[in-house]
Amino acid sequence: MFERLRVRSRAHIGRPGPGRAGLRALLDPRSVAGRTLLVELVIVLVLVAAGATALVLQARSSTVNDARRVTRGVAESFAHAPGLVGALDGPDPSAALQPRAEAVRRATGVDSVVVFTTDSVQLTSPYPEYVGRPYTPPPYVAERVLPELHAGRTVTFELREPAYHSIATAVPVFGPDGTPRGAVSVHITVATVDSVVGADLPVLLGGAAAAVTLAVVATLLASRRLRRQTRGLGPTELARMYDHHDAVLHAVREGVVITDGDGRVLLANDEARRLLGLPADVERRPVAALGLDPETAALLSSAGELTDGIHQVGDRTLAVNRRPTAPFGGLPGSVVTLRDSTELAGRVEAAGRRSRLLYEAGMRIGDTLDMTRTCEELAEVALGGFADTVTVDLAEAVTRGEEPDGAARLLLRTARRGGAAGPPGVGRPVLVADGSPRARCLDEGRAVLAGGSGAGSAVVAPLRVRDGVLGLVEFRRSPDSAPYAHEDLLLAEELAARAAVSVDNARRYTREHGTAEALQHNLLPRIVPRRTALEVAHRYLPARAGVGGDWYDVIPLPGFRTALVVGDVVGHGINAAVAMGRLRTAIRTFAALDLPPEEMLGRLDELVAQTDEECGGHQITGSTCAYAVYDPVSGICTLARAGHLGPALVGPDGGVEYPETALAPPLGVGGHPFESTELKLEEGSQLVLFTDGLLGNRERDVDRGLERLRAALAGDGRRGPEETCRALPVPHPADDVAVLVARTGRLAPDQVAEWDVPTDPAAVARVRSACARRLSEWGLDELAFTVELILSELITNAIRYGTAPVRVRLLRDTSLFCEVSDGSSTAPHLRWAATEDEGGRGIFLVAQLAHRWGTRCTQDGKVIWCELPLTEDAG
Repeated sequence: MFERLRVRSRAHIGRPGPGRAGLRALLDPRSVAGRTLLVELVIVLVLVAAGATALVLQARSSTVNDARRVTRGVAESFAHAPGLVGALDGPDPSAALQPRAEAVRRATGVDSVVVFTTDSVQLTSPYPEYVGRPYTPPPYVAERVLPELHAGRTVTFELREPAYHSIATAVPVFGPDGTPRGAVSVHITVATVDSVVGADLPVLLGGAAAAVTLAVVATLLASRRLRRQTRGLGPTELARMYDHHDAVLHAVREGVVITDGDGRVLLANDEARRLLGLPADVERRPVAALGLDPETAALLSSAGELTDGIHQVGDRTLAVNRRPTAPFGGLPGSVVTLRDSTELAGRVEAAGRRSRLLYEAGMRIGDTLDMTRTCEELAEVALGGFADTVTVDLAEAVTRGEEPDGAARLLLRTARRGGAAGPPGVGRPVLVADGSPRARCLDEGRAVLAGGSGAGSAVVAPLRVRDGVLGLVEFRRSPDSAPYAHEDLLLAEELAARAAVSVDNARRYTREHGTAEALQHNLLPRIVPRRTALEVAHRYLPARAGVGGDWYDVIPLPGFRTALVVGDVVGHGINAAVAMGRLRTAIRTFAALDLPPEEMLGRLDELVAQTDEECGGHQITGSTCAYAVYDPVSGICTLARAGHLGPALVGPDGGVEYPETALAPPLGVGGHPFESTELKLEEGSQLVLFTDGLLGNRERDVDRGLERLRAALAGDGRRGPEETCRALPVPHPADDVAVLVARTGRLAPDQVAEWDVPTDPAAVARVRSACARRLSEWGLDELAFTVELILSELITNAIRYGTAPVRVRLLRDTSLFCEVSDGSSTAPHLRWAATEDEGGRGIFLVAQLAHRWGTRCTQDGKVIWCELPLTEDAG
C-alpha cells in the first residue's frame, strides 16, 4: 500500500503592513505600484489557476493509479491466500470467506471484496443481502472482463453504470489440479478517489490564496523599495524543509532510484544503494558505468512502465515498480522503487511446499482399505520433504477393528520409514510413558513438539477422528536438519488428520470384514461327514475384496449315496454370506426329501425367485449351483447344474477331462426346465466341483482358466483329494473360491444282496428266509428277526398296494439298509390306526423298529427304505 507524506509549512508574519498613503498608492491603478500590482495579480492568478488545475489533474491521476494498484494488490493477495481453495470446496464457503473478506476490506480501505463462484454466485459482499445471489455482469464486463478471467489472466478495469463508477480488479482462482474454482473482485468507487482529490483541494486553494497574498505583499514590498523581501518563508525554513524531505527519502525501507533521459542517476537513496550495491558517488553517473549486471542496468535505464515486477539481484528477490517522470510534469527520465521481498518469497515458497505436501497426501494416502498400508503411505509421503524418520503407532484395539480407547497407553508400531531401524520394530508394542510428549499428545488431542536434543527434533501428532484418537504419528528430523518450529505443528496435524480418516475407514472395513468372515465360517460346514466308498476333501478361500457367497456341502443320502453341492451367491459381504446360508439350509431341507438333482434345482430356483420378490433387499437371482448325487452301488453320479461351471473328472490314470453335462440358467431366472446327466465313474476317479473364482479374474478367458486347472489336476492318478486341493493354483484369488474333490469307490459285491419278488403273497416267506440266510453270512444274526419283520410288512404292502416289479435289496457297510421297491408312485404315510381298523399299523411298526425310514421316488416307481445300525458284536 502506498502512503503519501505531506509537509506543510506556514510562515507567520508579525510586522504591520504599509501606511494609509502607501496603501492608497498601491491600490491606485494609475500609479506605478498599482499597475505593477495589477499585472502581478493577473500573472499570479493565471499561474495559480494553471498550477491548481495541473495539481488537481495530477493528484487525480496519481490517486486513480494508486487505486488501480491497490485493487490489484488486494485482489491478487486475497485470491492467492492459503486456504481460499479449501474454503471454496468446503460445505459453506460464504461462512468461511465473508469474515475474511470484510476484514481485508476494512484493513485496506477498499469498498468491496467479492468472491464469485464459477457460476457468478456472490459468496462475499459488503452488503449481506447480496451473499448467495447470482451476479449479472454488465455488457462491458461480459464482453471484455470475463473472457480474460476464463483465460486465466488478471483484469483491472473501470466499471461504469448509472449512478455508479468504480475502479476494479478481478483475479481468477484455480484449484490445485488447475481447474477454475471462482474469482475475486476488489472495487474502489470513483467517489472514494474523488474524496482523496477533494481532500487536497483545500490545501491547493489555501496555497493559491497564500500565493496571491504573497504577490500582494511582494508588490507592496517592491513599492517600498523591496523592503523586507523575506516576509514569507526564509532561508532557514526552506533549508529545514529540504533537510526533512531528504531525511524521509533516505529513511524509508524502499529503494528509490531516479534517472534522467540520458540514463544518468539523478538520485539514489540509502536503501537503493544497499540493495543494488551502488557506490557513494552514484549521482550524475551513467547507469552503464555502475558495474551492475546487464539485467539490472536495463531495468534502471529503461523508460517503460513496470508494476510489481520480480527481479533477482544476487541472493535477494526484489519487487520492482517503475514509472516515467515526464507524464507527471517532470523532466524525461524514470523513477524506480525497489522493495526487498526475499523473506516474503521464502514464506511463499514454504507455503507452496506445504500445499504440495498436503496435495500429495490427499492423492496417495488411503488408496486401499488396509490399515498397515495406509500408515505406510503416510510415512512415505512425509519422508524427505517434512521428516527424516516417520513412525506410526496405532492403538491395539484399532488394529483389531475395534473403536479406539482414549485411555489406552499401549500402542502397536504399524509403520516406520527412514532412519536407522531401532527398537521397537514394526509389529512390536509401544508403551506411552506418563508425562511424555506422546502422553500429552494423546491427552490433549493436538500436535506437540518433542525431542530437541542430540537425537534431533520431533513432532508428535494424533491420528484423531471425531472424539477418539486412533494412534500417534511421530515426525523426526536428524540433528543435521533444521529443527521443527511451532508453525510446523499445523502441517503435522493436517497430515495426521487426513491419514486418520483413511485409517478409520480401514478400521471399519476390518471390523465388518471380520464379522462377515466369522458369519460365513459358521455357515459353512465345519466337518465333512465320512461317507461310504467316497473320500472327500474341500477348500474355501475368501477373496481379497471381502467375503463372498461361495459354498460347498456334503449331504448323506439313504442307500449310502452322497450329495455333493457347490454354489456361488451373487455379491460379496455379509448379505452374500447370509444368502449363502439360506440357500445351503434350503438344499439340505430338499435333500431330506431325497429329490432327484433336476427336481432339487427346480425347487431351489422357485425359492430364489420367491425370496427376491418378497424381501426386496439383497437380490440373489443369478446365483449358481451344481448338485451331484453319487451311488456307490452302481458307480453312477447324477449331476444337474444351474448356471454353474461343469465339473472336472480326473481318471484313475491321472488324465483330466471336462464331461459334457446338462446346463440350465442361474437360479431365480425361471422359465426353463432343469435336466440331469448321469456319469459312470470308474473306481478311483476324482470328481472336482469348483466355483469360477478358481479360474482367476472373471474378465479373463474361461478356456484359458480351464486349461490351467487341467494342468494343475493332471498327475499319475495316485494323488488323494487332499493332495489335489493343495495342487490347485489359487494363491490370492480376486473372487472367493469353493472346491470339493471326491474320490469314488464302490461297494463290494458281497456287501449287496438283491431279490426279485413275485406278486404272490406266498413269496414273502421265501424272500424273508433268503434275507435271513444272507444276514447270517454277514454275521448279523441279531438283526435277523427285526429285518424279517420289517421286510414282511414292506413286501406285503408292495404286493398288496403296489405294482410289479417288486424288488428287495440289502446294503451292508457302516449300517444296514433294507430297500423294497415297486412300480407304484404312491408313498405310504405314518399314521395312528384306530382300534377298530384292520390295517394301518405296518408302517408304524417299521418306524418303531428302524433307526430311520423313508421313501424316494424313482423313474420306475418308488423305493421304501429303512436303516438299522449294526450291533456292537456285528460291527
